[in-house]
Amino acid sequence: MNKDTGSNWKLGMFVIIGILLFIITIYFVGKQQNLFGDTFYLKSKFKTVSGLKVGNNVRFSGINVGTVKEIELINDTTVVVVLLMEQDVQKYIKKDAMASIGSDGLMGDKVMTISPGITSNETVKDNDFIRSKAPVEMEDLMKSVKTSVDNAGVITTQLTEFTYSMNNGEGALSQLVSDKEFANSLKKTLTNLEVTTNEFSTFSRNMNNGKGVLSKVVNDERLGAKVDSTMVNLETGSKQLNEIMEAAKHNFLLRGYFNKQQKAEDKKEEELEKVLLQESKKQEELEKLQESKDIKTGTK
Repeated sequence: MNKDTGSNWKLGMFVIIGILLFIITIYFVGKQQNLFGDTFYLKSKFKTVSGLKVGNNVRFSGINVGTVKEIELINDTTVVVVLLMEQDVQKYIKKDAMASIGSDGLMGDKVMTISPGITSNETVKDNDFIRSKAPVEMEDLMKSVKTSVDNAGVITTQLTEFTYSMNNGEGALSQLVSDKEFANSLKKTLTNLEVTTNEFSTFSRNMNNGKGVLSKVVNDERLGAKVDSTMVNLETGSKQLNEIMEAAKHNFLLRGYFNKQQKAEDKKEEELEKVLLQESKKQEELEKLQESKDIKTGTK
């Protein structure tokens, strides 16, 4: 009798625990699938869903707010995804919100992500369509990675060739690094440049301090005024000298001398013109002779 009572008690406890576990499981599953709270539906169109499945989570601002209720293939370029959303978040989702498909971690399950709207102030309603963003395909990602790896290979090869050329002394940069004479020459050039810079600095300092004639010419306003006055006087004297020479030409005592000078210059010009005329005639005769030779050669 006692044995039957103990067995019945154990059986009852096992059944009660099983029922509790079943209720808890149903509760969590129902909560995950939004079976017990107020909900509404959102829809979005995609060209491809990239492995998204019914039951995957829907996130808004990083929080799970729903699940993927249905995935319906409309045609070969359109897939409609139906989202079951919690009623509490409806007031935060605007008409211009955007749905996109991502991954829960690098290799995790697919997740539907809803980005908040920016411009619209109107909230979505039950069964509204929201915009979608094309998901990043793994194939495209792998192509991008392959391109990057190929580029890295090319860069590595070029770097190897550059290092080899540097080690073998090819090119100006290699000489700059390894050639001691070239390095010494460059060092001397830099030393000379430094000396020149120091001297120029000393010259500029002396100029600014008013030492030397050149500094006075540059900085002394009175000396500058004197130089300007001297230049004006020289220009005036030059004009007066030209006027004196012109008056001397018309003086009866010196007129004969200037006439002789003018006649001598005219005679030289005439002789030069005669020489140029003779040279021109010779050139014409040579051209005619050459033309006659060309004609005779052509007839033969």
